[in-house]
Amino acid sequence: MNNESNDQRILLLKKQIETKKEKLNRSSKFSPVTNCSIEFEGVRSNIQALPKEQLISLMVKLNSLLLSAKDLGVSNEYTISGYGLVDWITDIKAKIEIISRKDEEKALKVMESKLEGLLSEGKKVELELNEIESILKN
Repeated sequence: MNNESNDQRILLLKKQIETKKEKLNRSSKFSPVTNCSIEFEGVRSNIQALPKEQLISLMVKLNSLLLSAKDLGVSNEYTISGYGLVDWITDIKAKIEIISRKDEEKALKVMESKLEGLLSEGKKVELELNEIESILKN
């Protein structure tokens, strides 16, 4: 393949990355229902500070409690640290989504950087000139 066709593929991939980044930016922000401070099994944790793996583990444990509470008919009355299990699970899911979104943003930036380095020098110059030209037109 020649440089021109590679440059076209690179620009197409960069456009796809930009579309994904825009989609990620439109995602919702974290608006917790709880105060994010949960005491569970004798340990107080702030779900804002926990890594993804611990959040998943906590969510699974809380969900098993929720299923048990439903079976026993007490799911509406059963609370942990002042909030219902559904509220905790909702907040943890939202926090996991934010962490996943940040991880994806990092991966997209790495890919974008790699693609930028693969562009031919001629194409890089052309893109810079186009950018300067568009700025001067405004």
